[in-house]
Amino acid sequence: MPRIRDIAKVCKSKNAGPFELTLDVVFDTAELFEKVRAAGVLGPALIARLYDVAEADVLFTPYPAGFAFKATIPRRIPSGDIGDTDIYGAQQHAPLLDVEIPI
Repeated sequence: MPRIRDIAKVCKSKNAGPFELTLDVVFDTAELFEKVRAAGVLGPALIARLYDVAEADVLFTPYPAGFAFKATIPRRIPSGDIGDTDIYGAQQHAPLLDVEIPI
């Protein structure tokens, strides 16, 4: 079964302000995007589980025009605060890479 790392054109994270993190998963084609969407794996429940946040706190947006999915979640530690290990939020996409998608 392919993993996101194998089929996504882009999988990245970044800050969405100092208190939120945005995760983006982008595919090359509409066909692949639709297969992933139809699989039903990539969604708010998965993001909540991977990032240990409440599902209600996950803003999940499929974006068919860009063949992409976007999720925004609260950061555990605000960007730049004591204990923050990733000030830009650029390394937080790693848990998504090993997610298997049954397509």
